[in-house]
Amino acid sequence: MLLHNTSQVLANPSPLLSDPTSGTPSHVRIGETNDDLRAIRSADVNLAIWRRSPPVTLNEAMLDAVDDLAIVRPIDLLATMLPADLRTAGYPDATAALLGADVATLADAFARIVGATRVSIRLDVVETDACRRFHADYVTARLICTYVGPGTQWLDTIDAAALGEGADVDTLTIRSLATGDVGLFKGWLWSPDAPIVHRSPPILTTGERRLLLVIDPAPAADPS
Repeated sequence: MLLHNTSQVLANPSPLLSDPTSGTPSHVRIGETNDDLRAIRSADVNLAIWRRSPPVTLNEAMLDAVDDLAIVRPIDLLATMLPADLRTAGYPDATAALLGADVATLADAFARIVGATRVSIRLDVVETDACRRFHADYVTARLICTYVGPGTQWLDTIDAAALGEGADVDTLTIRSLATGDVGLFKGWLWSPDAPIVHRSPPILTTGERRLLLVIDPAPAADPS
């Protein structure tokens, strides 16, 4: 299925079942390995989370010297190409090797789950409140990981439905990925009735910065 790297502001999706008395909503799966991300394939799951510590130690000062990265690569070449892509973006050799290996591992796991042969990768330094509004992405699925700074915030489907009906954001329970966590977010194209609703954490007034990884499936290469 062809995907688009766009987002759609919440428009009253019909929620999946969610139990407000439990710690984890029933439409969310949380695990300790990348294999647990496969739970996103279940019809009743719209967010799968791999809980992990940040796999690469990054100095925030390094973010001053790197450029945002936006590439499309075939999965079978990603592990060999990505370190060079990161070095070109300004990452030191050792960091490029470690970070490239982790991104390639995540991209490979993601591609196997969604059946992609090519992926679109963004690795952005975020300093503003871009994407601060709660929304669902107009994709089938999107992988998100924050290497530096606060993680992506999300709503369970009860709060997402309340927001769609006009509830004040301050009355909702805003949940967050931790730094280093990997989230696989189901979008409108896969779950038109109940995509996962999320946002970037507002950081403009805090002085914090984020290093944000986003992976989407990419269309197959044109054979011509």
